[in-house]
Amino acid sequence: METESEPYVRLATLRQLHQVVADLNTARSLADTLQTVADGIIAGLGYELSAVNLVRPDGDLVVAAVAGSAGAEALMAGRVGSRVSWERRLAMGDHWGDLRFIPYTEGWVLDDDDVPQWHTTGPAPRFADEWHPMDRLFAPMYTAGASGGELLGVISVDKPRNGRRPGAWGREALQMYAFQAAIAISNARLRANMQRALVRLEREQQALRASEESFRQAFEYAPSGMAIAEMGGDQHGRLHRTNDALCRLLGRSASQMRRYSFSDLVHPEDVGTLLRTSAEGGRAELRLGRRDGTYVWVSLRNSVVADAADGPRFLLTHVEDIEERKRHELQLAHRASHDSLTGLPNSAELRARLGGRLCDRPAGSETHAAAVGPYGCLDGFAEVESAAYGHGFGADVGPDYTPERGGDCAPDEYRGGPEAGYDHHVHTIAPDEETDDGIKGLAVLFCDLDGFKSINDRFGHHTGDAVLIEVARRLSNGVRDGDTVARLGGDEFVVLADGLGRADAEDLAARLRNAIIPPIRVEGRAVRVGASFGIGWAACGMSAEEVLASADQRMYVEKRSRSKAGRRAG
Repeated sequence: METESEPYVRLATLRQLHQVVADLNTARSLADTLQTVADGIIAGLGYELSAVNLVRPDGDLVVAAVAGSAGAEALMAGRVGSRVSWERRLAMGDHWGDLRFIPYTEGWVLDDDDVPQWHTTGPAPRFADEWHPMDRLFAPMYTAGASGGELLGVISVDKPRNGRRPGAWGREALQMYAFQAAIAISNARLRANMQRALVRLEREQQALRASEESFRQAFEYAPSGMAIAEMGGDQHGRLHRTNDALCRLLGRSASQMRRYSFSDLVHPEDVGTLLRTSAEGGRAELRLGRRDGTYVWVSLRNSVVADAADGPRFLLTHVEDIEERKRHELQLAHRASHDSLTGLPNSAELRARLGGRLCDRPAGSETHAAAVGPYGCLDGFAEVESAAYGHGFGADVGPDYTPERGGDCAPDEYRGGPEAGYDHHVHTIAPDEETDDGIKGLAVLFCDLDGFKSINDRFGHHTGDAVLIEVARRLSNGVRDGDTVARLGGDEFVVLADGLGRADAEDLAARLRNAIIPPIRVEGRAVRVGASFGIGWAACGMSAEEVLASADQRMYVEKRSRSKAGRRAG
């Protein structure tokens, strides 16, 4: 800048300064703004060389723009000076307001630091304000515009065109320019950050749209059933959305499915299973109702998804058709628990059913008397049922079922000690041995066929098998629904009949014996067998083996009490 007659500044120079300041805000990018700052020093402030050093995120300063010399640009651009070295420079020399001037007489100590620089040697100044090639002049830029803000960068200048150190006007112009440059760089950074944020937002939105479309296609076209249900509020559990596979599986349209929740569709026997299934990561196998009234076995897998970061949560349920597998499993379970010849429950199933009615506490014990209510059921059963069915997904239900230990009436180590509040086991009590006291109990009728061995030996196993099948049919037809007829093995059968008194049990044994006696026709041949029955009684405090052994002994007593001719029907 021309300073021949300061403080008289020519109007053209002032206009030139105004123009370069105005140009600072026309650059489109941060890089363009930085270069415009360096070029403005050359164009408007009368220096032949300028550099813009910008503070990086790590605190060091990088040479971001150079103007006035291609050689200096090639040497300095992109190089980094440490923050410590720059703070040392800004603390040295003369303070001209916010400017820092380090004369060549002091700056020699900076020749070996890591700040990129472009200086040449030269003769000593001929007059007091002559510019020396080793002089240094820095204009710090701050985020708030004044020195109280955070350091944004430093403008370094060299080689004034008039060969003199700047006077008051030149210093004020450079300081004002650094102030405006800091604003322009901050605005450029803000624009760049906004642009990056917009680009990032657009990418996120595109990714979200792609994710939503991917989820929609995966949901709609999944080969197995999918459903989204409401969570919380008055509509908790209501089906919000279902895919085609689930609609086809249950025979209902999507609009019809929105009227239901899974609790409306589940089989009554599986309600407890559904309520015990947690919302997050829960799994269950249960039956869901079809529109035609039939039920299909499905596997449910739950997960919780949010509509947005802080939006409402929904229950995503994957529904897999397991009807075929379940049918196969049930067939295998039936084979494992039933006799392959007669189709009756086998010995293991008999013992399991009998054991499920027994517990370790005999009738009349203190714990039994304290727990059993006036109707033979433990107090608190209603409360357990209410708690189990009174909640949605994730509700806790009563104690676990333990068939190997006698159902819910497990011993103390399973139930938490002898003073545990209650279970819902109905205790089994045997009628009095001597008199008919009116007590109804669980009768165990042990049946042994008379004369079967001779038929088997004489006519072969094929005829013997046919006799066993027919006897099983006659026994099953002779008992009530809910009673159990099991084949213990060989020609031995057991009947479990609950709610009978002694006279009732004896009448039942007589009816079953009379049902077995009529001839059985096998391949045009009529054969006859008889039957001996022993009546035992199940009671808590006994094991299943003890109950069966008792009935077995009574059967042999009854068998020996009759003549051989009387035992064998024909």
